[in-house]
Order: sequence, then structure tokens, then C-alpha cells
Amino acid sequence: MKSDLFASQYMAQPATVPGMSLQNSKSIKYVVNGEMHARQGSMIAYRGNLQFEHKSQGIGGMLKRAVTGEGLALMAVRGQGEAWFAQEAATCFIIDIEQGDALTINGRNVLCFDPSLAYEIKTVKGAGMTGGGLFNSVFTGYGKLGVICEGEPIVIPVGQQAPVYVDTDAVVGWSSHLHTSLHRSQSVGSMIRGGSGEAVQLMLQGDGFVIVRPSEAMPTKPTQH
Repeated sequence: MKSDLFASQYMAQPATVPGMSLQNSKSIKYVVNGEMHARQGSMIAYRGNLQFEHKSQGIGGMLKRAVTGEGLALMAVRGQGEAWFAQEAATCFIIDIEQGDALTINGRNVLCFDPSLAYEIKTVKGAGMTGGGLFNSVFTGYGKLGVICEGEPIVIPVGQQAPVYVDTDAVVGWSSHLHTSLHRSQSVGSMIRGGSGEAVQLMLQGDGFVIVRPSEAMPTKPTQH
């Protein structure tokens, strides 16, 4: 049988290193030897002896549900084998987090991560009840984090000279040490007259970066149990 479909760039190759790697721009491959964590429902294929538990491993061996403000549930993947993860053909990226780093990621953009990473679900300071995610995941420790983005992301440096304002529905993540607050960019009178559709943004100040995507968030579908 012959087809461009069987070209090398589309073929899943035998595993050479453990852990996370890009299969292609739309999926992440993870060679599991023990345990890893992933977005619930994001596994698209696997081979080997793997078990999928729709709860994440907590401190002291107690199981806890890890849910963000976007309704994202995490699952633990345990055993030995290979698994592939993706989410609606979104673009995938792998971020290496080192000791001392702290990265805030919107829950809708988390795909999978190493068990050596610590994460907390925290409220976004100054964000009130806005749609950009009242809760976000803060990752620390060391290891790889797989994230997804609808389209090609824009990484904007944040400096001491001036703050950066981002749409709360477009923000993917930012350096956790940045100061966040809400900024209203149009007057009350303008809002009464119909407004611009861009009334409130997340303002970031300090020294770091913010990641945005070239689209605004769509309503999140409820997770099936």
C-alpha cells in the first residue's frame, strides 16, 4: 500500500527517551515509566500496560480532584508504555520548568505534565469574577509541562517601563511573579451606549512575559464522567 500518509513525519517511531516529546505540532507523546498527569479525556492513543485514573495523586498518597475554574479535570496515567495526547487539534508546546521558576497557566491550556512538577489551583489576584479564569494553575518545581494553544501564540515581554494589557479570554499564561489587576478601558457611559466589546482587560506589571492566543475563549463543554 502506498500513500503520502505513510511518510516518515506521520509515523509513530519507537521510543528512545522516557518522558515527554512532541509527536508533531498538534500532539504530545509521553513514554510512561511510573506515572504522569494529563488533561482528562486528552489521550488519543496508547500502547503498553497503562492505567488511566480520573483523579490526580495528592500529597501523602491521598487522591484529590484537581479542577480549575475552566472545568478541567486531571487524570493520572500509571504503568509502562507510550501514550499520545491532544485536544481538538490545538498547537502543542513543551515548557521546561526549572527549580525557582513559577508559571501561571490557564486551565484550558494545560495538556499534560511530569509528576515532578507541583501545581496549585489559585485565584488570579485582582481578577475578580472575570471570564479569563478566576482560577489558574500555578506550576513550580522542575519538569516538563505540555500546553496547548488555539493557533500560534504571541509571547509579549512585560517590563518595568509599562504594563501590558491582555484580553481575559485570550490569555494563556504568564510569569507568576507578575502583578495582576483588572483594567477598565472604556467609560461607564460608553458601556451604557453599547460599548466596544473590550471593556475589561487583565493588566500585568513587573518583569516577565505573558502568553496570549490569537482567539478568544469559547464556552467550555462540561466534562463527561
